[in-house]
Amino acid sequence: MSSLSVSEIFASIQGESTQLGRPCVFIRLAGCNLDCVYCDTVYAAKSKGEPMDIDDIVAKAESYGIKLVEITGGEPLIQPGCAELVKLLHERGFEVMIETNGTIDIGPVNEMARCVVDIKTPGSGCGGSFNEINFARLKVTDEIKFVITSRDDFDWAVDICTKRGLCEKAPVLFSAAWGNVTMEDVARWLMESRLNARLNPQLHKIIWGKDARGV
Repeated sequence: MSSLSVSEIFASIQGESTQLGRPCVFIRLAGCNLDCVYCDTVYAAKSKGEPMDIDDIVAKAESYGIKLVEITGGEPLIQPGCAELVKLLHERGFEVMIETNGTIDIGPVNEMARCVVDIKTPGSGCGGSFNEINFARLKVTDEIKFVITSRDDFDWAVDICTKRGLCEKAPVLFSAAWGNVTMEDVARWLMESRLNARLNPQLHKIIWGKDARGV
């Protein structure tokens, strides 16, 4: 059994995605292969974390008595043992979500999890990092996420959605980069675009504030 570098494990409500508001166990793995300008989990992305056996991670998740679990980071898929964790959680009856920055092939985990795949906009500082194989990997229960820092970012994302037919592949989510644009901005642009997509609020930040951890 492998081990993974873990930043934190906690239970809270799901703050984003189509599962917004549901009780969820969060397994936040350490380390990231990108450096987005708006990163709100630098403490995990820039950390080595603490090594933890996968069996112990699953046992900790089970201790909360909640069947929805999200593996996040940092970027969870940079750790080779992540697929093993997904498999074990899936076998234990968990509904598994993975939040990933889209740079790594989601194929090894995609049949066992709902992948929330972030396509990095130019304003993130990491535009062009998306692994194009993931366009073909997407299934209807996955989700596609854009974090918007400006109107230019929004227009860029709409163009990608239109050219790739993304709204027909899976739910498309638009988030406002905290401190760059407002949810009101993104909501207005989304309404004007007539795109079949969703506004994706960060509910945990609305409730507990932008700097709160473990929520």
